[in-house]
Amino acid sequence: MINVKMGDKTLYSRLMVDVVIGPTLDKLEKKDISSAQTLRRAITKAESTIPGLTADLVKGLLKKGELSDRIDICETLLRLGGSTDSEDLRIPRPETSFKQLYKCSCDLKLILSRIPDQIYDRKQFLETIKEIASSIKILLDAVNRVISEIPSSEIASKQILEERKKEFVRYSKKFSNTLKEYFRDSNQNHNVFLSANFLILQTNVILKTVKQECV
Repeated sequence: MINVKMGDKTLYSRLMVDVVIGPTLDKLEKKDISSAQTLRRAITKAESTIPGLTADLVKGLLKKGELSDRIDICETLLRLGGSTDSEDLRIPRPETSFKQLYKCSCDLKLILSRIPDQIYDRKQFLETIKEIASSIKILLDAVNRVISEIPSSEIASKQILEERKKEFVRYSKKFSNTLKEYFRDSNQNHNVFLSANFLILQTNVILKTVKQECV
């Protein structure tokens, strides 16, 4: 059943743009680039003006299609978060450090997206948690390498990416705390899905920031 709290709506909207709308517009762009770009700008502007609008729109469509009781938005977005890609998240820089950052980001999101299938098998889930911890460290190392390659004259870009890295670390710690709560109370699986989605979002934010500041 769809149960979107006010505090979660912006998260869901931003992820929908990344994992549903973005890839769809990429496909449209191959057939009609003008229409795709117009829609992309309109959706970006609408979401910026009214945060959470995209989530409300999708929720309304699901309700209209009588699918509201069959789809858990939080879990569905988590599953999609590791298996989809969009032009907005790709980094065109050819250097090895940028390619590694993109690969590390995709690897982490893919592992996180497996959580809904593995969370109920304790042994398997514990192995997945180890993979996530390792992937987070690898991603942070990749971010540090990119930061080190930003020219010292571009101080603002360095500071912005450093701040994004700190935000990612904060959400990583929240994810870790959520896991501890889950192992004390297995009914907290929704909170694990939610926290994992936030981690995917922060990974996407890093990619977008690098693309914006370093390209």
